Amino acid sequence: MLGRLTRWLRLLGFDTLYYPDISDSRLLRVAREEERLILTRDTRLIKIKGVKDYLLIKANDSFKQLLEVIDTLKIEEFKPLSRCVKCNGLLGRLLNKSEIKDSVPEFVFLNFNLFLKCSGCGKVYWEGTHPEKFREKLSEVLK
Repeated sequence: MLGRLTRWLRLLGFDTLYYPDISDSRLLRVAREEERLILTRDTRLIKIKGVKDYLLIKANDSFKQLLEVIDTLKIEEFKPLSRCVKCNGLLGRLLNKSEIKDSVPEFVFLNFNLFLKCSGCGKVYWEGTHPEKFREKLSEVLK
């Protein structure tokens, strides 16, 4: 339901869990046990007894949803590119790029020097065109 919003929140550095097929009872249990805020568009879910910490997302567009979260929660600090968009793991800078030689295309290995690797799933990130497009879109969204 909010998969794209999840990716944007992770790109901004927020610890964001996303389970597309989770049952309501398990979702509520995880949120309660880990003291998490539930972001949802499901009005039925918030009517369940015991649901306290939630934000009902009204917008359909993922960028408008992002703005809605930032505005409602009054978020002012971000840690861009510190979390993996795939699994939510923390990204760490690789000091020796030879560690990822077989994990990235040869062109990327030869032409880039800054690499980040996810501590969770091992996905490798580098300063290609995506971060620049991300920054442009983010500045557009946060105007």
